[in-house]
Amino acid sequence: MTLLSDLQQILPADRLSATQADRAQHSKDQSAHHAVLPDVVVWPESTAEVSAVLKYANARGVPVTAWGAGSSLEGNPIPVRGGIVLDFTRMNRILAIHAADFQVTVQPGLFYKDMNRELAKHGLFFPPDPGANASLGGMLANNAAGTRTVKYGATRDNVLALEVVLASGEVIRTGSRSVKQSSGYDLTHLFVGSEGTLGLITEATLKLYPLPEHFSAATAAFPTVKQAADVVYEVIGAGLEPSALELLDATAVEIINAASGFNLPVAPNLFLEFTGAGATALEERMAAVADICRSHGCLSFRAGVGRDERARLWEARHHAFEAHLRYFPGQDYIVTDFAVPISQYPALVAYASDTMAQLGFKGSIISHAGDGNAHVAVFYPPDDAALYERVQDFNARLVRRAIELGGTSTGEHGVGLGKQKFMELEHGPGALNVMRQIKRLLDPNNILNPGKVLALE
Repeated sequence: MTLLSDLQQILPADRLSATQADRAQHSKDQSAHHAVLPDVVVWPESTAEVSAVLKYANARGVPVTAWGAGSSLEGNPIPVRGGIVLDFTRMNRILAIHAADFQVTVQPGLFYKDMNRELAKHGLFFPPDPGANASLGGMLANNAAGTRTVKYGATRDNVLALEVVLASGEVIRTGSRSVKQSSGYDLTHLFVGSEGTLGLITEATLKLYPLPEHFSAATAAFPTVKQAADVVYEVIGAGLEPSALELLDATAVEIINAASGFNLPVAPNLFLEFTGAGATALEERMAAVADICRSHGCLSFRAGVGRDERARLWEARHHAFEAHLRYFPGQDYIVTDFAVPISQYPALVAYASDTMAQLGFKGSIISHAGDGNAHVAVFYPPDDAALYERVQDFNARLVRRAIELGGTSTGEHGVGLGKQKFMELEHGPGALNVMRQIKRLLDPNNILNPGKVLALE
């Protein structure tokens, strides 16, 4: 029997596809990594169906790659070994809202913006905000973060419990709804960020927060990236607790201006936001921020951004990647992601900015500055092999510099395909060997998203 006909014994025919169109739709994410077609795409609607598919695949050594929204940037869901793509979009329900405990239990196919619209009716929200309308399963798999990480943490910091299907088809539950947990090994956070290589998450209980009553936003422009980054370090060090703090270089600002009709100074800019229960305290914090900005040669400081303008500003920030693609039509690209301790952040972004200028590359720096996480995008002609190699070398230089500064090769995009080569440099051979042992224990036949995170062959 063929793979498709075998799977028809598990799922209804209308939730299986081997058509070219469906396979192509599930062959690549938003990264520049090459597409690879799966053999079959399936759409389960329950944990029992996920379990049955994995049990079948494990017995036959068929690769299985989970799929959410396909919005990742390191090739994380590309089915590089073919096999089955398991699309979670039909498992998209809110299973329970525990409003009194500030918690929600969801399925992995739910998109986080859709969830937050529903939670807003209860005065609550889930803060990790990767920008794109990612699925919760994808956010959990990649430990997504985003603009609000500086205050609320990444996805991993806001997960209490999981339901996970192992490669064998066995279903386990980890964690609990208690905020404090000290029982046993922390399996919950083992699976979060594992990119679907250890098990497939079919249910998650997440921590929520009350919607802020008051907010204050500002933009500030600076002569250099280094001056803007120094302000970031000082704002964090002063304990001013921004809820969002982004750094964009001059190219990124120029692109956002063109795409969204803003008139920001074409210079390195900080986007800042503060939230709280009272307007007076916010005004005091914003005044302190203004003093810090001016002490570092701020070219302009605009505070008191209104609600509509603030929403438009953050919408433009969230769509900056798409704006870059339109600005550099027909170009290939690499978007790298790395993070360092906040004390090393100015040195890192200055190094990235100076090196990109020295090499004459076209691109930009956009950074979740408040938690030391930077993204550098470089665009180049698709038929220039020599330039491609130079861009890859530039990426490697940035990652190595981040690790030298006590940081990591990826702050939020995950390892996927692009960061595997840096795993030993970052973690050392001993830790990497332990990771391989965990992978082999939980997925001995290497069927779960093979070829990602760790090189086993």
